[in-house]
Amino acid sequence: MGGSAVAYGTLLAMSRMKLDLAVDCWMAITENRIGPQAYKSQDILTALNGKTIQSIHTDAEGRLVLADTLTLACRDEPGVIIDYATLTGACVAAVTTRYSGVFTNRPKWHPILKRAGHDSGERVWPFPIGKDFLEELDSDTADLKQCSPNGGGDHILAASFLQEFVDDKCAWVHVDLSSCCNKNGLGHIPTEITGFGVRFSMNLVLNKDILTIGSK
Repeated sequence: MGGSAVAYGTLLAMSRMKLDLAVDCWMAITENRIGPQAYKSQDILTALNGKTIQSIHTDAEGRLVLADTLTLACRDEPGVIIDYATLTGACVAAVTTRYSGVFTNRPKWHPILKRAGHDSGERVWPFPIGKDFLEELDSDTADLKQCSPNGGGDHILAASFLQEFVDDKCAWVHVDLSSCCNKNGLGHIPTEITGFGVRFSMNLVLNKDILTIGSK
């Protein structure tokens, strides 16, 4: 819910400011449910782009829904895709709940993303992603595993997993919202629920840093 709330909040802010931008907001929403049709560990799932995924952990359903959502979003050939998700506890372990992690298929954007976080009061830290990390997700029965049974560096593995569903021609930023909640608030927000991500995204949009170079 946290990621979709940020996506909706960002769209609402853009709308109220009447920005002259063409923006689509995709809500990647799902739930855990017990039943005879529910997926289980070791099931083989076929994603929208045709890749097969070996299910490992049924509580990692968010990355499965995001995978298909990113595939759908790429079909519209947007200049930039930004996705948000309260995806992993590993990111909290890495940067605490005072920062969020960012990942992108455009590594040269790392300074831009860090600056947007600093200027907006919603600080982020870039992490690497890439094919070499996918060795941890090698599967004997599918194209890749949903996550690693070992669990180490899951924030990096989750983002590397998601990249497999993003067209290389689409500039993409993934925000792992480890600071969506922070005791006693964060920056300008006094409540535990911080709404982290809206001001960060608006800073990127209003400064037009990634919009200007999105197609490059």
